[in-house]
Amino acid sequence: MPQSDAASRLAALPDAVTTTVTQAAHWLRYDSFEALVGVGAAIGVTLLLRGARDIVCRVLKRGQDTPVWRQVAARVIRRTRTLFLALLSADLVTNLIAPPGMLLRAIDGLFTIALVVQAAIWLRELILSLVTRRAVADGEDHSTLASAMGIIRILVNVAIWAVALILVLDNLGVNVTALVAGLGIGGIAIGLAAQGIFSDLFAALAIIFDRPFRAGDNVQFGQTIGTVEAIGLKTTRIRSISGEQVIVSNTRLLDQEIRNLRRIDERRVVALLPLATGTAPAKVAAVPDLLAEIVRGRPECRFGHAVVVAVGPGSIDVELVFHVMNAEAEAMAAARHEILVGALTALDGAGIGLADLPRPRG
Repeated sequence: MPQSDAASRLAALPDAVTTTVTQAAHWLRYDSFEALVGVGAAIGVTLLLRGARDIVCRVLKRGQDTPVWRQVAARVIRRTRTLFLALLSADLVTNLIAPPGMLLRAIDGLFTIALVVQAAIWLRELILSLVTRRAVADGEDHSTLASAMGIIRILVNVAIWAVALILVLDNLGVNVTALVAGLGIGGIAIGLAAQGIFSDLFAALAIIFDRPFRAGDNVQFGQTIGTVEAIGLKTTRIRSISGEQVIVSNTRLLDQEIRNLRRIDERRVVALLPLATGTAPAKVAAVPDLLAEIVRGRPECRFGHAVVVAVGPGSIDVELVFHVMNAEAEAMAAARHEILVGALTALDGAGIGLADLPRPRG
């Protein structure tokens, strides 16, 4: 629509309002019965819709273990505004009665605007509900969740209400082409100017919602091993095993391979036992059973295998593999110590010596 047409419509708006009010007063005066029936029907439908909204919310939230989708649906439906229900009722009633033309057009226009605003409220509530549920899934929470949700609310509000404003203005007959172009250019400019900030921000949101690690986890990236102390909106702080605090940007952190050591279910231990080259083949064949018995004697360990992997001029190498069903490094070290000491004792008792060591007599 040309700009002059939009300006003329805005200039004629007071006259349109006056005409609408005059026609409504005339309708109420000379067709009072029909007008009262229409107003009463609109009020009745509004009350029915409000009651239906409340009942649906109670039904969706009924029960102790309410599914997530029902909780989200109840939260979205509860945000339905009474003004929207009233305008919806008025629009429905006007299809049954015949109010004056200007009043009918005014109700249609107001209902369209209310529908756009209500749709924006529903969409905003749906997005925020899903984001919140995702962030605190499985009882997990994050120290930066409050700050992150504040940023997310701002971004969601700006995006949704900008679109809603454009739709409302377009419905009022305003040329929104220039506004859309301006918003697009402004968004590109802001994005380029704050590229680094937004990069770290979205990386922080990825850490919070994708959860590759959380505060308290032991992680390894590059040459650094430590415990995550805090996840911020721009940086993550890690206390390294040597004691110093390592501060790394979220973007740089996610660009690397991260090993979450806390999520180890079990640890695999590989030990090489070099037997003396003069060991009799029968004794070598008995070594796997000796080692398996030692490993299986510890309830927290699971035997893998014990096999000869190499025979050379200096030793006969037996590889022992077992698993410790405890993710703690201290538990793994203790189990490895006990098993290797037990292996040495069993080999010595069986008259099997290690390479470069004098063979026991007997």
